[in-house]
Formats: sequence, structure tokens, C-alpha cells
Amino acid sequence: MSFQELKEQVFQLSVSDRLALVSAIVESLQEVPSSTWERSRAIKRMRGLLKTDKPAPTDEEVAAMLEEARCSKGGFAS
Repeated sequence: MSFQELKEQVFQLSVSDRLALVSAIVESLQEVPSSTWERSRAIKRMRGLLKTDKPAPTDEEVAAMLEEARCSKGGFAS
């Protein structure tokens, strides 16, 4: 059954049956593990953080950033 067919059938239900359906839908959503929802939200936030108008760094720029990070952490330059 398509969503549109289901929607049409819902409107044929009595008000009390529609309210019971809403309650059942909410209950079914509460059974979804919260970690799934949290993970999805986190992924969307991360995608937003990654958006930029700047071009991606070149390989040379990345190598320089890594070298700088290694040196600043007290590690040895390779």
C-alpha cells in the first residue's frame, strides 16, 4: 500500500480511531533506539560543519598541517 492510499484510508476513519492511530505511531517511534536518532542528528550537524566556501586544501597544504601538528605536540619530525 502506498503512502497516498494509506493517507486516504486514514481520512475515512473516525476521529477517535485517528487519535488511536496517532498514539500508536508515536508509541512506535518511542521504541526506536535513541542512539539511532542521535547518530543521525550528529551526522547532519557534522555535514553542516564541513560545508565551506573555501576550496579543499592541496596535498602539500595537508602535509604542512600534519607536520605542524606533529611538531607542536612534541613529536619528532620525520
